[in-house]
Amino acid sequence: MADQHHDTPMLDELENGPWPSFISGIKRLRDKHDDKRISGMANDLLGQLEHSYETRKGYWKGGTVSVFGYGSGIIPRFSEVGGSFPESKEFHTLRVQPPAGNYYTTDMLRQLGDSWEKWGSGLVTFHGQTGNIMFIGTTTENTQHFFDEINEYGWDLGGAGPCVRTGMSCVGAARCEMSNLDEMKIHRVLLNNFTDDVHRPALPYKFKFKVSGCGNDCMNSIERSDFAIIGTWRDDMKVDQDEVKKFVARKGREYVIDNVVTRCPTKALSLKDDDTMEVDNRNCVRCMHCMNVMVKALSPGDDKGATILIGGKRTLKIGDLMGTVVVPFMKLDTEEDYERLVEMAEETIDFWAENGLEHERCGEMVERIGLVNFLEGVGIDVDPNMVNDPRQSSYVRMDGWDEEAEKWFNRKAEEKAAAAG
Repeated sequence: MADQHHDTPMLDELENGPWPSFISGIKRLRDKHDDKRISGMANDLLGQLEHSYETRKGYWKGGTVSVFGYGSGIIPRFSEVGGSFPESKEFHTLRVQPPAGNYYTTDMLRQLGDSWEKWGSGLVTFHGQTGNIMFIGTTTENTQHFFDEINEYGWDLGGAGPCVRTGMSCVGAARCEMSNLDEMKIHRVLLNNFTDDVHRPALPYKFKFKVSGCGNDCMNSIERSDFAIIGTWRDDMKVDQDEVKKFVARKGREYVIDNVVTRCPTKALSLKDDDTMEVDNRNCVRCMHCMNVMVKALSPGDDKGATILIGGKRTLKIGDLMGTVVVPFMKLDTEEDYERLVEMAEETIDFWAENGLEHERCGEMVERIGLVNFLEGVGIDVDPNMVNDPRQSSYVRMDGWDEEAEKWFNRKAEEKAAAAG
């Protein structure tokens, strides 16, 4: 069957649009790969997909496939029409954790590719929405062989199912001048501490860590993670007035006013008559737009740290949720700071594991039980700087403002006295 190509008139149409088609990639494996096993798998995969288009039905079913010692990381796929397409009757996907920041060497990629061509279909996705490298298409027997081989030279499976999922972090300080954190260290510290929770599903549903070094949030952590760490600063934005003048001279005052000053969401910028930039730092919300446009002239401050948000997610039981700020600012400089971060994550996961309903994300639990109960459960004091919607809603109730404000000022005074003593 592998030598006789399945007719795929409907799939062929997917190659006629203006964008690259995944069908073309599968056809290259079918037509040009030297290994008959891989070309045969690609051919029968195309045949089953064409059959699904013709009948408007899906023919993949799940099951249980794992490697020794692991309870997650593999997406089983068994074909219900394997008799007609035997080469792809088992087409399991392995999720493999990428390096922090998605930094690879060509040697690493070549090594992974060689192993996958040896044991799998040759189809790989960098990266799936889960953040993993997706190795798509292998048999139950070869699943263990592939894992053993890549694990031998340092790779591990990611999460799947009701567990801590694969973490994600942006390219960070190694390549980005906007970074306010050591993104790679945060990524590794968190994932290394929760490795058991990644490989052995025992939670109500998925729990994701994502790390972004600034408010640009390239990882979309505010919407796609249960525990988001976003870099920020709490002193004044740095302004290089000489670079501001050069930018204005090159682009013109009208361009700077139209594309920088008037686009500040809190009107915190003003361009002076002498072509210098004045910043109202008390009203700056770190949206990053001005810095993205005037890269050399404007940059983050020096007192850097992280904002922690809980509960971001896509649609499930309820609609999409943005993360809620529960720690407006914390330093991440010392080992003690990282221990505090891990403890906070542990408290959050433990509380959710005890109080979350089946198939309920952490943010959905917070919506159900209320933020105050959640904060009490994880041991975080209410802070006036906690926000629900970015730049808008405070979680401090106005009807008890005086009492809450007094508590907050007393707590800050105690912290200051403890630090001084």
